[in-house]
Parts: sequence; structure tokens; C-alpha cells
Amino acid sequence: MLKKSVDLYLEAFRGLSKEVWWLALVTFINRAGTMVLPFLSKYLKEDLHFTYGEVGWIMVFFGLGSFVGAWLGGKLTDKIGFYKVMIWSFLSAGVVFVLIQYVQSFWGLCFVIFLAMTLADMFRPAIFVSLNTYSKPENRTRSLTLIRLAINLGFVIGPSVAGLIIIAQGYSLLFWIDGLTCIVSILLFTLLVKERKAPNKTKEEIKLLKAGAAVFKDKAYWIFLAISFLIGVVFFQIFTTLPIYHHEQFGLTEFQTGLLFFLNGFIIIVFEMPMVNWIEKKKIPEVKLIYISSILMMLGFAVLIYQAWVGILIISMVLITLAEMVGFPYTNAFAMKRAKSGNEGRYMALYSMAFALAHIVSPKLGLDFIALYGYQANFILISVMGLVSIGLCLWLRRTLENEKALELSN
Repeated sequence: MLKKSVDLYLEAFRGLSKEVWWLALVTFINRAGTMVLPFLSKYLKEDLHFTYGEVGWIMVFFGLGSFVGAWLGGKLTDKIGFYKVMIWSFLSAGVVFVLIQYVQSFWGLCFVIFLAMTLADMFRPAIFVSLNTYSKPENRTRSLTLIRLAINLGFVIGPSVAGLIIIAQGYSLLFWIDGLTCIVSILLFTLLVKERKAPNKTKEEIKLLKAGAAVFKDKAYWIFLAISFLIGVVFFQIFTTLPIYHHEQFGLTEFQTGLLFFLNGFIIIVFEMPMVNWIEKKKIPEVKLIYISSILMMLGFAVLIYQAWVGILIISMVLITLAEMVGFPYTNAFAMKRAKSGNEGRYMALYSMAFALAHIVSPKLGLDFIALYGYQANFILISVMGLVSIGLCLWLRRTLENEKALELSN
């Protein structure tokens, strides 16, 4: 029985290219070193003594940087190629991450965090497009899932170790680790993964790229972007309001919060890749999986309305993790499949920008709402947003069915 389980687990990893494995290794090194981000709102509130409103505004600039970086990364990926964008993104971001610790004024932090995230998130559209080059079409969802697995393996190690470092040494060391792992990981990438040119674009693809018409006329894709945005607004609460909530409502330490993040990463590491392999064999449509994910994500925050038992934090994290596992690989997959040839960078940039916009809205909305009405009211609001995303999933499914019917009639 054990051997069969191990064989099934390993089967999910077979057939992936060596470049994808190297990308996963580099991603893991970088993500394991990105220790401060889950605790950033806590650092701003408790160490630098900013108000909820000020923390919210600084996190808005975090999201703005992510938004601009995603847009810029998509444009540059289509123009100069994913390889150069990935290298310069991580090298420059690594330097800025080290510098954040030396800035303590409100406007200074707004600027430096905006700059750091602009540089760092240029990487996102580039890595998505790189999988079109380094992965076979039939392996792209599993390749994306392997990258997510590397991110979450790093996420298991990073926050757990970060909680101990904060208690022992404070936050300063974390900024050094963040910056240096960015630089080390991308230098390792240049040694292990050689640039591979994408096929030359045809005249039609060049025309499409200049016009940008495909993505702006794609109704289904814009509905999908709205769903991604709302799921992002809900999900990103775990990095902004929840770490503060853990301490203020239940008295959890940084290490205990890190253990909850450990639970999230551990479940994903053990179950996500085999689950994706099973889903691909069953050929379950991406839209159905995103719909299920939206329901689970909404429930993950709805249960937090009940505040009398600390164990509800574990139930919430399990539900959110299941939502992440079922949905996130397939939002990636849907965006990549929907991308028109010649416009891949723009499609993936808009996908990244939807989540970046959620990064802008989620912390400010959550922290301001908490300051005015308390945590319980915020969780009700977030749950309602989850319900809206569920409704949009149903609209997307109907839109795709109409598209298919129109194609058959023609």
C-alpha cells in the first residue's frame, strides 16, 4: 500500500523537462529566503508603531508596485524575452529588499516597498511565459504545479524559521536574507538554465501584438480576471489582517503564526501534485475547479466569524489551503490556454495584474474596515466578496458554453 502511494506520488512528476526542475529549484531557494513578507504588516504595526490606516496605505504601495511590475514585466517579456526580464528583475529586487530595513519613515517605506515589488513582480509574467518554452503543452499544468510546489516548500521553511529569527534577532536579519536569496537564486538560474529562444513570431502574430486586440475583446477572459481579482482580495487577507488578528484576538506569537503557514505549505507539498495529476486524468474543466475553489475560499473566511475558539484558525487555514490547491494551478492554466499566440506576455501580465490589484485593495480594505468595525465585520465583508466570485464563475461557465455553441454553429 505504501509503495503504491509513493509510486502514485512520483508518477505526477514524470515527464517534466530538466529546465522546469531547475526553475523549481531556483524558485524554492528564493521563496525559502523570502521570510519577511508574511510578517510585513505585523512588523509595520508592532515594531515601527504605524496605525492600522498607515499600515494599510503602505501595503497599498506594496500592491501598486506588484501591479506596475506585472504590467511592465508583461510588456518587456513580449519585447526582449522572458530570460532577460527574469534575471534583471531578481538582481535589482534583491538589492532593494536589503535596503528596506534602513527606511523607517512612512513615505520612505511607501516608496521603497513600491520599488521593491515593481522590480520583483516583473518576474511573474516572465516565468509563466518561460513555461511555454521549457515545457511541452501537455505538461504545462503540472509544470506550473511543480513551480507552486517549490514556492510552498519554501513557504513551509521560510515563515517557520522567520518566526524563530524574529524572536531571537529581530527583523533586520530577515531583510538581508530576502535580498541575498533573490540574488543567489537568479545567479544560480543563469548557471543552470540556458536561454532558449521562443519561435520567431509570424507576421500575423506581430500585427496582433501591436494591436493588442485579442485580449481587450476577450469577454470571457475579463470575467475570469474579475474572478481572479476577487479570489485574490479574499486570499491575501492571510498575509495582512490574519497575522495581526492571530495576536490581537488569540495572543499567538510569530512562531505560532509561522506554524499555521507551515500547515498551509505542508498540505500543499504532500497533496497538490498528486491531486493535479488525478484531475488531469479525469479531465475536469478548469472553470469547474475555479468555482469549487471560490466556494472553499469563501468558507475559509466565513468560519472566522466565529471567534470563541482558537481551533477555528486551523479549520480556516485548511479550507483556504484546499481552495488554493484546487483553484490556483487552474487559474494559471486557464490564463495560459486562453492566451492568443503573439500576445502571451499581455495575457499573463493582465492575469498577474489582477492579483496585484487585489494586493492593493485587500490590505487597505481589510485594515480600514477592522479599524472602523472590528475583525468580525471584516470577515463578513470578505465572505460576501467570496460569494460574488462564485456568481462570476457561473457567468464565466455560461459565457464559455455560448462561445462553444457559436463556434459549432459556424
